[in-house]
Amino acid sequence: MIDRLLGRAELKEHIEELEEEKRHLGRRAEAEEERRSDAVADRQRAEKRVNELEHRIESLKERLDRAEGTEESVEFRRVSDMSGTRVADVLDRFRAVESDDPEGLLTAFVPDSDAVPATVADWFGDRAALVRRAAPAVVLADDTDAVSAALTPPIEPAPFDRWDDEFRLDDAWFRPTGRFAFALVRSDTFAVGVYEGTERVEFEGFTSDVKEGHSKGGFSQGRFERRRDGQIDDHLDRANETLAEAADAGDVDRVIAVGERSVLGRVRDCADRTDVSDATGEPEAALDDAFRDFWRVRLRAL
Repeated sequence: MIDRLLGRAELKEHIEELEEEKRHLGRRAEAEEERRSDAVADRQRAEKRVNELEHRIESLKERLDRAEGTEESVEFRRVSDMSGTRVADVLDRFRAVESDDPEGLLTAFVPDSDAVPATVADWFGDRAALVRRAAPAVVLADDTDAVSAALTPPIEPAPFDRWDDEFRLDDAWFRPTGRFAFALVRSDTFAVGVYEGTERVEFEGFTSDVKEGHSKGGFSQGRFERRRDGQIDDHLDRANETLAEAADAGDVDRVIAVGERSVLGRVRDCADRTDVSDATGEPEAALDDAFRDFWRVRLRAL
């Protein structure tokens, strides 16, 4: 009765209503966070699937070309992926090959399937189809046909082809050398490291809160998209600034940036080399995964 007289009853009821509303909003926030996590996972799975489909489409196109008779039915004798010390070992084996003939060993960089030099096409003949399929690749051959291989370099040199008494295999095409910056750029994650060879000596990374999906109610779809695009723009502006600072302060020889295809264009002006990567997770772990994947070398025996 006293509570009613003093207005406390209404206040208590209002407090209870607010407490209930708070609990309700808390449950909504938890549900929204779950939806956001699901959206992130869905996007990551979609990107991975896109990469798988691109490789599958390429393989099917090759099979179609062979089936239609546009290429001879030739296959790689062996295909293997290498990383780390294995790359160094294989490069040293090829470098150990020497010829008494000053034009006994052929090395060429073929940037794409439409740029096979005449030197390579003439030597490989029907097997030039394999060179086109392996491109971009550093192609090796010798005049006894004992060596016949294509290596996919993480860092592509300018196109060249030459016969010499040794193979031309620069470490910088295949392995981390010198002092350089390497960055992973995603729409909500950024990480950059300064490396001396394979050792990372500096690191900076961050994540940004970027909306991943539009729920019913609240913002309209258009307003949601504008807000999300603004969040991504802010994130990429910060990523660009951080990458530029790392490049300037780190006294680096080159800058490599990998990440989502859709955002790489935003940092291309800061990078000497870009490539797609589906590495995800916390910034430092994701950077390590992306670094390892980037420096993987594919060897094809022709």
